[in-house]
Amino acid sequence: MFTSSTPMVSGRSLRLENSCLLSIPPLETPTSRSKVVRSADLISYCAEEGVRILGEGKFLVSDSFPGNERTKYCLTSKIPLGVVLAIPPFNYPVNLAVSKIAPALIAGNSLVLKPPTQGAVAALHMVHCFHLAGFPKGLISCVTGKGSEIGDFLTMHPGVNCISFTGGDTGIAISKKAGMIPLQMELGGKDACIILEDADLDLVAANIVKGGFSYSGQRCTAVKVVLVMESVADTLVEKVKAKLAKLTVGPPEDDCDITPVVTESSANFIEGLVMDAKQKGATFCQEYKRQGNLIWPLLLDNVRPDMRIAWEEPFGPVLPVIRINSVEEGINHCNASNFGLQGCVFTRDINKAILISDAMETGTVQINSAPARGPDHFPFQGLKDSGIGSQGITNSINMMTKIKSTVINLPSPSYTLG
Repeated sequence: MFTSSTPMVSGRSLRLENSCLLSIPPLETPTSRSKVVRSADLISYCAEEGVRILGEGKFLVSDSFPGNERTKYCLTSKIPLGVVLAIPPFNYPVNLAVSKIAPALIAGNSLVLKPPTQGAVAALHMVHCFHLAGFPKGLISCVTGKGSEIGDFLTMHPGVNCISFTGGDTGIAISKKAGMIPLQMELGGKDACIILEDADLDLVAANIVKGGFSYSGQRCTAVKVVLVMESVADTLVEKVKAKLAKLTVGPPEDDCDITPVVTESSANFIEGLVMDAKQKGATFCQEYKRQGNLIWPLLLDNVRPDMRIAWEEPFGPVLPVIRINSVEEGINHCNASNFGLQGCVFTRDINKAILISDAMETGTVQINSAPARGPDHFPFQGLKDSGIGSQGITNSINMMTKIKSTVINLPSPSYTLG
């Protein structure tokens, strides 16, 4: 049905616990190395968790439900779905692929990996490593190509029993075409950061820079809009500006903080949001600067709800600041978004933090920290247009299985409860 792609690999070597010597390509940055290590840890944890989850079943008796005698014994277990189609995004081509591969395989499924066009080489090397480790032929296959050309064939293929997708609004189109199969989708966000007057502004500034500008803002869980109380807004903006001035900008080979966004079309989209904000009167805290796909970090102050940047996801190193006069105003802006992936709130009052968290319509709320995915065994999910289902190791294993019941019918009632 599908063909495996197993390229020759050259580079340094990594010895795993099973003593299988794997060749993997050279890695350019400490960040990329850390994601490979994180992925290996995810696989190990997933294997252990899978043994626990899949080793458990249920035994039910009919007379535990009113009106029934003990004439039926029900045995339930979890069985594989079949073939899982995994589609990871370009920004985490290894880690987010592994977050789909490991649960699918430990649950007993086979898997077809459709890597992102801009991250296919890393995925191909990874699949080759699985083959070198001794995986049976056909257990995991990799199909490369543009989504516009092969996407419908894969997602609508009758042999696919489950789809796990991470990306943008393409996932909405997939969900409409996929049919009656389980879907696990994370489709981006407009993660709001609500800052109260009593917040530790140094902590906030550090998290805004880390949360909003790491990976050049190309993260679904990046801080996408800052909602700060007017009384502390000036101080916070100055602290963030000072930190942004220290970021290095350049190619990833130089391990710079801000590197080019993934495509020219992405850079053009970001520039469109910036120009709209400029036309409508936003305050530019830095000069807007772009060279090709490389966009310098930009903080936009005094952003209003009529600006596109207040609602749309830039997926780049541009961050809007909206000044608010009440907590309710911040919550209302967050909840008015069509996204609902994550959010965060900064305050020294834990009671306020919990109340705000409960009111925010997002899959996760971080208290006194920027949005983030992980650790990888934590549940990770989005509401509204941010996704379907929940990720995280345990949730993913459960999602990639189905319940099978076997009922034993007795010829006569056994003893009855009570």
